[in-house]
Amino acid sequence: MSTWPLRTLRGLFCAVAAWVPSAAGAGELDMSKLSSNLDLVSLGDADLAARSINIRRIGKVELTSGRVVASDPLVGPDREAFTRTVSPGDYPVTLYQAFGRIAAASMRFAEGKPVRWEPALVPGQDINSLKNDEFFGYPVDAGLGCYMDADTYTLIQEREKRVKLETSSSDINYYDDVLASELQPNNGDYALHRPVSGKRGNVAVFSSGWGDGFYPVFWGLDAGGHPLVLFTDFGVIENADGRREPGGK
Repeated sequence: MSTWPLRTLRGLFCAVAAWVPSAAGAGELDMSKLSSNLDLVSLGDADLAARSINIRRIGKVELTSGRVVASDPLVGPDREAFTRTVSPGDYPVTLYQAFGRIAAASMRFAEGKPVRWEPALVPGQDINSLKNDEFFGYPVDAGLGCYMDADTYTLIQEREKRVKLETSSSDINYYDDVLASELQPNNGDYALHRPVSGKRGNVAVFSSGWGDGFYPVFWGLDAGGHPLVLFTDFGVIENADGRREPGGK
């Protein structure tokens, strides 16, 4: 049996958010209570630089089915895809860095500023089941997050089998045997990982803020309800500003 191991983390952070009714009516969500950083996707490079936020454009994720997965790629590569889908295609991923950490990650499907945001849900999740101090997201236990297509998991399994044959081992460490060498040139912060050379389907892998935690993901939608962007907040900054750490003076 293969192992998707934990690795040493540089810190521990658990995102804090709340589900509350908005002024628009009971049962609706005040998205500003879930993340104060949604404006990151609408700011230009100059505005981001003025806020001490560095941009890392790491390339495009190949969504072969349009079923998007966001997860810890080492311990949850088989996580269910979000219920909302997009058209298959290649979509750019941008990382927002502050205080030497990956503070947030986005994947763009179309240009424009979102006019509405909603939580990204997987099958079985119901926002009406949440209490005031709860939110949906994905758990991180290996210090990494990712974006990929649901079909790419089969390629990860294929890569595991190949590594087993190459190493004559029945048990591999996917981080040490595969990902580490790809992350190392980028200070361990990110990589665009292709599990199987020559096959479509890759994974945008990036460090998750301060490390382990539970992180929310959001869809940014246009006026017609079509997805423009997918956004993950790792809780490193507040108010889309990297000049002051949360809780700082």
